[in-house]
Amino acid sequence: MKVILLADVKNVGKKGEVVEVSDGYARNFLFRSKLALAASTKSMEVLEDQKQHVKDEEAKNKENALKLKDQLEKITLVFEVKTGEKGRVFGSVSTKQVAEELNKKHKIVIDKRKMKTETLSELGVSKVMIDLHRDVEGFITVHLKAKS
Repeated sequence: MKVILLADVKNVGKKGEVVEVSDGYARNFLFRSKLALAASTKSMEVLEDQKQHVKDEEAKNKENALKLKDQLEKITLVFEVKTGEKGRVFGSVSTKQVAEELNKKHKIVIDKRKMKTETLSELGVSKVMIDLHRDVEGFITVHLKAKS
């Protein structure tokens, strides 16, 4: 019997796949557990519509990420940090601080976990890579300068 999986099923397949299973397995386990639907022409049409919707949503998200990438590359965040002898920085600037400053000054919300750097602990200009989408990476410029 052909069924459409509604969730990942171990040793059978992934969500959204059409797989061939025995009639008893489908009726007694997959249907009762609401893990699958019978693969009729109507349910196949619904599945195709859902797949198309997911593709459209993915394309929209990628387009938004590309726009955000262009915005971020024009931004430079400046942090004044305490320094000691020979310009050594006391502490560091974390990704959380960068995300908060970005939100406060430019109204752009980015999850700190998307930033691919540990901490910024040297004076000067640094580039911080941000994972915006599966296929899109953006950069933001962060400038650390000594407090006067």
